[in-house]
Amino acid sequence: MSVRVSSPDKTPLLRAFRHPLFAVLWTATVVSNTGNWMYGAAAAWLMTSLSRDAFLVSLVQVAASLPLFLFAIPAGALADLFDRRRFLLGSQIAGTVLCAAFAILVAMQRVTPVLLLVFVTLVGVTTALMYPVWQSIVPSLVPRNDLDGAIAANSAGVNVSRAIGPALGGVLIGAFGIATPFFVNAWTNLGVIGALLWWHPQPVQRRYPGEHFGGALVAGFRYARSSPSLRAASGRAVAFFLFASTYWALLPLVARNQIAGGPELYGALLGTIGVAAVAGAFVLPHIKARLGANRTVAFATIGTALALVLFGVARDVFVGVVACVIAGICWIAALATINVAAQVSLPDWVRGRGLALYTTVMFGSLTLGSAIWGQVAVVAGLGTAHFIAAGGAVLGVLLTLKLRLPEGTPADLTPSCHWPTPLVPETLLTDDPPVMVEIEYRLAEGAGGTAFVKAIEAYSAERRRDGAYSWAVYQDTADPSVYREVFLVVSWSEHLRQHERVTNADRALQDGLSVFLTGEPVVRHNVRPRS
Repeated sequence: MSVRVSSPDKTPLLRAFRHPLFAVLWTATVVSNTGNWMYGAAAAWLMTSLSRDAFLVSLVQVAASLPLFLFAIPAGALADLFDRRRFLLGSQIAGTVLCAAFAILVAMQRVTPVLLLVFVTLVGVTTALMYPVWQSIVPSLVPRNDLDGAIAANSAGVNVSRAIGPALGGVLIGAFGIATPFFVNAWTNLGVIGALLWWHPQPVQRRYPGEHFGGALVAGFRYARSSPSLRAASGRAVAFFLFASTYWALLPLVARNQIAGGPELYGALLGTIGVAAVAGAFVLPHIKARLGANRTVAFATIGTALALVLFGVARDVFVGVVACVIAGICWIAALATINVAAQVSLPDWVRGRGLALYTTVMFGSLTLGSAIWGQVAVVAGLGTAHFIAAGGAVLGVLLTLKLRLPEGTPADLTPSCHWPTPLVPETLLTDDPPVMVEIEYRLAEGAGGTAFVKAIEAYSAERRRDGAYSWAVYQDTADPSVYREVFLVVSWSEHLRQHERVTNADRALQDGLSVFLTGEPVVRHNVRPRS
């Protein structure tokens, strides 16, 4: 995979739009997301009309985010195994049909609180199927050095739609009735369907056997467990989204009960969050350049705590708007920064699964948080729920200081394909047997064995990420200058896939061992014999 170089004469966010495919898909998704935000705001407001119970109102947010927690990982595995464009197209069509059916039921006044939650959940399932796939295709739409800008542009696009959608939804409800935003949402999906029909990506060429669904899931979990950067991104996501979920879940009640406004005010407050987030996306690259990724997320979380306090005390529109501005800026700063950290931690072969795991953590935190803070609001009051969540956000910053997001130039995770295909008699491979790979290294005279062992131990995470379930290094007792790296792989097919997964960063790691060695390493493949 070659890396194209883009001119640095524009901000990273705007530079991504120089690539027509990205620009078309971005525009279509912004229009669709505008309808989705209209739908979400209208659904939350409809529930306040059907019930004033804070917990029941918060369940609208739970119903929207729970499917992403439950189905994102299987969707990510399917995205890595099958054609991503067709997968997106089928999910988008299904979501459009569901939205149109629900709009008809709303217009007929046949909706109950339970039916509302059921349809929000079903639409959430289609979103869950699409979300990790949308994220995973971004690196194929722009060159690698524009990835930060493309991710920031996607986040800004979500917030552009968040700024327009709820406010427009509130106006439509007031002017034409509660069913109107649901019908408009169904129509806005058609642009995405058209863009996907127009897009024809190059098919992925695989040299080695493809994965099965169950094995793909195992490989995804294995990679995530062995990737410190992805673990750090997931931990930071929990510390932020678990508490930021409070204002998303309870804002309808803040607008209706504390400030005594109507659907127009609720839409305007959501719109303010979106406008602030869009503005924040333009200054975010400068903030990250000055503070770095880790401090950016920490300050964004503390800013969110301040916004939660303001939501808790808001009794007039001015305080509510100030809280929304702070919340929007901090939301985009944390969301985009953590998202970039997750993206750059993943090579393409596992991108869908890795982002699905991150998405599961993110929306699991939003789901759990929405349910928790809704119940706290019932028991302790709306303001107290916001204050407790603010304290939890500050505590989360302190507890995640040791989880370090990647800083600086990301590792080059494009495939290096420098491992030669091993030559093994086919008679040994009829049952796709387990494999023990043994690599023999001979140290040069004067090379320090302790330094070599420390250097080669960096291989452990790489081997495990790419397919090994056990790894060790041994020293030959008869010849102390000889060391043997040994790792076990569940099958011959999986080992062949390791050859396809090795990256340029792994190759650089391998080249770094050459200063200790004399001669080339000797590789031996051992398979379990047939009984």
